[in-house]
Amino acid sequence: MAVCARLCGVGPSRGCRRRQQRRGPAETAAADSEPDTDPEEERIEASAAVLAGVGGGLCAGPSPPPPRCSLLELPPELLVEIFASLPGTDLPSLAQVCTKFRRILHTDTIWRRRCREVLHRYRHILGLWQPDIGPYGGLLNVVVDGLFIIGWMYLPPHDPHVDDPMRFKPLFRIHLMERKAATVECMYGHKGPHHGHIQIVKKDEFSTKCNQTDHHRMSGGRQEEFRTWLREEWGRTLEDIFHEHMQELILMKFIYTSQYDNCLTYRRIYLPPSHPDDLIKPGLFKGTYGSHGLEIVMLSFHGRRARGTKITGDPNIPAGQQTVEIDLRHRIQLPDLENQRNFNELSRIVLEVRERVRQEQQEGGHEAGEGRGRQGPRESQPSPAQPRAEAPSKGPDGTPGEDGGEPGDAVAVAEQPAQCGQGQPFVLPVGVSSRNEDYPRTCRMCFYGTGLIAGHGFTSPERTPGVFILFDEDRFGFVWLELKSFSLYSRVQATFRNADAPSPQAFDEMLKNIQSLTS
Repeated sequence: MAVCARLCGVGPSRGCRRRQQRRGPAETAAADSEPDTDPEEERIEASAAVLAGVGGGLCAGPSPPPPRCSLLELPPELLVEIFASLPGTDLPSLAQVCTKFRRILHTDTIWRRRCREVLHRYRHILGLWQPDIGPYGGLLNVVVDGLFIIGWMYLPPHDPHVDDPMRFKPLFRIHLMERKAATVECMYGHKGPHHGHIQIVKKDEFSTKCNQTDHHRMSGGRQEEFRTWLREEWGRTLEDIFHEHMQELILMKFIYTSQYDNCLTYRRIYLPPSHPDDLIKPGLFKGTYGSHGLEIVMLSFHGRRARGTKITGDPNIPAGQQTVEIDLRHRIQLPDLENQRNFNELSRIVLEVRERVRQEQQEGGHEAGEGRGRQGPRESQPSPAQPRAEAPSKGPDGTPGEDGGEPGDAVAVAEQPAQCGQGQPFVLPVGVSSRNEDYPRTCRMCFYGTGLIAGHGFTSPERTPGVFILFDEDRFGFVWLELKSFSLYSRVQATFRNADAPSPQAFDEMLKNIQSLTS
């Protein structure tokens, strides 16, 4: 144990003597009778005795040897403090001393402190980030994993399996090594870890750089790299994709994203704050986007509206843009199952609500007194059995919704018997395309919404009418009327730490920032 004491910087200190003096006489005698077999400690004690004698006056004779202090007798809280201050390279050896040390070294507090103290330069990069890869974006999660800080890139499952779990791969890792020093490794490519670099640009932005890009190359050249990327990205070969336009989009994405294997910039993103009145729990969802495959969307609530913001994107609607917006004041009552198959009937219902929304905007219909008494023929009341389904009247911070109405105005249109809320049958109209035919056949409720469409390169963007369909707590859909297309969304079932926004205002500011990058 003397070796451990020297390793941790704990020896026969003054504090240890006080601890021994509080023992009983029998315990003190037993402690004093223990043999001291460490010559280094004997030399230190002898030197201390000589120095005490030289002091004169107060020390008339040789001082008694100080009582010994064992690390095993210290409380666990103190051992955590001691072990957390040691160099990271010493901790594995210390864990082999005894069971008690090994158990204490598994304490999360020690490794959190390692991130703060040993890797003080990188303490701000834990959490969620969006890489700046043009319109494609991405989702990076930086976490502490044992002796490393690892940046995991989260990827959607292969199209069109929206309910499958997320895939992830490491992009970089940082060793928890000696104090004030860290080794950064790039994990990109198939040749194993190699030297990299991380630069903290500012608090909510950092960049990575690979110093050995030859590790990213394959012996078969770009063709082998493309085929490998295609299998990882889509789970298939190019020959399996018969749609010519889809092949062009895939090849374009490979050419564009492969330019970023050398250097990447990341900007912090937060998970949306939750409020008891939210329709469902906000968060990240995987969604189908036609030939573009699966993309990641963040669903957030803002008073009487909900928004879906793209975390990953495509050349038409890039990452950072609001792909869908849902008006929670305007419920849509679907027709019976047979009439749901008629696209013209669904289109008529939605366009009626859109016209009403336009009239309200022109007449200032957002005020509380004007909102009541003008219910459309296709609106229904939220189900009493679904308390979370009521349209929220306040924002996440408890203030009135962004449209400035009174709290009661949010449910002004909810005064008719519920239908969708109790599990209404649902089927897509004939002629509406869907990448995934395995969508739920019952829904809770539907709302009027708009979806953002644009030409290639985000040209001529416009919001077009559609229907938001709430299936359950973890799935929703959106019918794009103009495109005659259906997107199915499924919740990302993952736990993310260090990703909560410090305030609702900080989250809103983050949304504006990532949107401005592609506007």
